[in-house]
Amino acid sequence: MERTVTIFGSAKPKPGDPQYEFAYQLGSRLAEEGFNICTGGYAGIMEAASKGAYDKGGLVYAVTVDIWSSTPNPFITIEVRGKTLFERIEKLIEMGDAYIVLQGGTGTFLELAAVWEYANKKLQPPKPIVCHSEMWKTVVEVLDKQMQFEGRETGIVKPCESIDEIVTYLKSKLKIT
Repeated sequence: MERTVTIFGSAKPKPGDPQYEFAYQLGSRLAEEGFNICTGGYAGIMEAASKGAYDKGGLVYAVTVDIWSSTPNPFITIEVRGKTLFERIEKLIEMGDAYIVLQGGTGTFLELAAVWEYANKKLQPPKPIVCHSEMWKTVVEVLDKQMQFEGRETGIVKPCESIDEIVTYLKSKLKIT
């Protein structure tokens, strides 16, 4: 059974930047492990993860949006277009069997908040959510304290340090051997 991992992250990193290179290696590894990937389809982390998977022969979905005049990156197998930012986020969520949140700004924070809220309110079947970076680890710790205070489920978002840890966690949660 094919599984698709939606990857969220900044459009700003360039080739050679550590964040770009991490996303490239992650996309490569996910493709090698048989995962399809889905990103927002533009530059930066989205491009790097797409290129990594594409270079390994992986299936790469991109959910782009009509409101931006940006050109999608060339490492896309299938492009899905949304009309609005929120339609785009909804499609990115729908297409993912799991989510990885890499370094990013407010757009990435919005995507993390959306997938977390879907899980928190049980708006879809449970899907693993992973984050990578000290910034997200701190955000997760702060929000988990609030979730605990509110009597809600904690540990919904799993901070991971490495590509190996991310892949091992996803395979375990998705029951892939």
